[in-house]
Amino acid sequence: MKPTRLLDKANVAIEGIIYSVRTQRHMRYHLVAALGVLLLSLMVSITRTEFILLSLAIILVLVTEMLNTAIEVAVDMISEEYHPKAKIAKDIAAGVVLMASIGALILAYLILYPAIREAVATGSWRIRKVPNDVIAFVAFAVVVIVVVIVKAVLGTGEPLRGGMPSGHAAVSFSLWIATIYLTGSLPLTALTFMLAALVSWSRWSSGVHRPREVFAGAFLGSGLTLLLFLLFGQR
Repeated sequence: MKPTRLLDKANVAIEGIIYSVRTQRHMRYHLVAALGVLLLSLMVSITRTEFILLSLAIILVLVTEMLNTAIEVAVDMISEEYHPKAKIAKDIAAGVVLMASIGALILAYLILYPAIREAVATGSWRIRKVPNDVIAFVAFAVVVIVVVIVKAVLGTGEPLRGGMPSGHAAVSFSLWIATIYLTGSLPLTALTFMLAALVSWSRWSSGVHRPREVFAGAFLGSGLTLLLFLLFGQR
């Protein structure tokens, strides 16, 4: 049955992402590489524009890898036996991923290598301070990637219904920590915490998640976000 509610549509979409991570080792490699690039971008001196370009390159590689997976599944469903045209379709899809990956590698090299070389040559390799809004974006991306990887590895529950850890709790408490550093406003911080707690409680009280899954998600989201702000945040 075709999903009609927004939550059901989101559940189906995220389920597709997790299927790709669970079944495609290259997707897992891409996610790990994305984590490394995002964290490295916080440690070296690059401009905001360069950071945006790196983020777009990461998104492009992940999207093409998922499209490749979708094409492979569709082709296998239509023709289980070997067919030359089926091979061509799969080869082209794989070629798209390869082109996107090569482009992303070139872009990462052009942006990151000069910054790393300068830091090593001058002996100024140290954790630098970056704008808090950039950290908030990186923290959100890191939390989502880690949640997807853990859910794919453990293979329990549906993406938005059950399983370790609770993605809702992780994202909600990540946003709460980000609000503390971005606004410095006690009323907004308190409101965000209440909303995060309500979201987590709704997952628990409705039976979607067990208490340990909710607490694990809250700890994961808040812990990773707080760590990034403590390491890289501007005072």
